[in-house]
Amino acid sequence: MHRAWRRASPAVWGLGLAFVIRALVIETFYVPSESMLPTLLIGDHVIVNKFAYGARIPFTAARLPAVREPARGDVVIFALGTAPGGQICPLDRCPELRSEGFVKRIVGLPGDTVVVRRGKVRVNGEPLSATYGKEMFRDESGHAFQLGRETLDGRSHAVLDDPRLFGLEAPETEVPADHYFVMGDNRDKSNDSRGWGTVPRADIKGPVTFIYWSWNNQGSWLSMLNPLTWLKLLAGETRWSRFGTRVE
Repeated sequence: MHRAWRRASPAVWGLGLAFVIRALVIETFYVPSESMLPTLLIGDHVIVNKFAYGARIPFTAARLPAVREPARGDVVIFALGTAPGGQICPLDRCPELRSEGFVKRIVGLPGDTVVVRRGKVRVNGEPLSATYGKEMFRDESGHAFQLGRETLDGRSHAVLDDPRLFGLEAPETEVPADHYFVMGDNRDKSNDSRGWGTVPRADIKGPVTFIYWSWNNQGSWLSMLNPLTWLKLLAGETRWSRFGTRVE
């Protein structure tokens, strides 16, 4: 028994350490949609810093002390409730739904007033500083968007505008205490707080820090069992230039 434990103990300690790191320090997330274009592409794999906002201790409702609070401009991973029919609802309102991870950018903090009309965002009565030039961005299907820059509390990031339509709007909304108003950078093709409301602080896992892997895999996960899929991805569909890119 003692000899068996000596052989198995390194693996047990390794698994335990991996569990602690994933639960309290960092977690990975796969970007499945185009709502955060051009900042995040479908197929980006990102690292989430769970330690920054104070990770939840497993099997309890307690959290570690936060290094800092969520800020405007942070790209964050959070949990929402989802139903088989496509319903999306914050978990504080729909705790019976299955939890699923989402990624968006924080636009409104607790106590802020946010309004979105005809593609224009106002926070506490002030329009967000956004400039659009002639530069265009094309998604994987070739659809063209106007590329712009938006500033939140002195932090600049890219946003997209679809010249053919307006996205969701939001009436004047006061962000409740311990909640955050989040939006996708692909403003006209994002289902976010304009549609399903604000996100509770308790359901935000942490800020996205950088991209550690990225590929343009249009197949199903079952296709990943085929070695030819991996050869194709490595040959031409892996986005090597995005490896290690910081997410701003």
